[in-house]
Amino acid sequence: MHFLLAGGIGFVVDAGVLTLLVQVAQWGPIVARGPSFLAAVTVTWLLNRRLAFRGLAIHRAGVEYRRYLLVQTTGALANLAIYAALIAWMPALGAVPVVPLCAGAVAGLVVNYTLSRRFVFPGEDLRS
Repeated sequence: MHFLLAGGIGFVVDAGVLTLLVQVAQWGPIVARGPSFLAAVTVTWLLNRRLAFRGLAIHRAGVEYRRYLLVQTTGALANLAIYAALIAWMPALGAVPVVPLCAGAVAGLVVNYTLSRRFVFPGEDLRS
């Protein structure tokens, strides 16, 4: 449950940064995904470390963050593929990037949880 909470908060951060960059700063919806993704990954790592996977960390924070970033990047590839495909299929969605972001988030969730649990926060006791 904590993993979903962290992901939800990360989604809000991602969507907020993405929306600000697209609508206020006038960035393209694809380019804006880089900074919004990094902001969301940092927030979800901090939350997952403290809540969902508390006590399961076996690496120093820097090593753990790098592993988490790699895992999240893998999930983000699935997310971004769906996001970009929807914008390409329906260009009007580029003006409302939260819609394709939601669709991509579902695909990324399964990948991110599975790989985080296995490679970043291994252990017997799961607190989520």
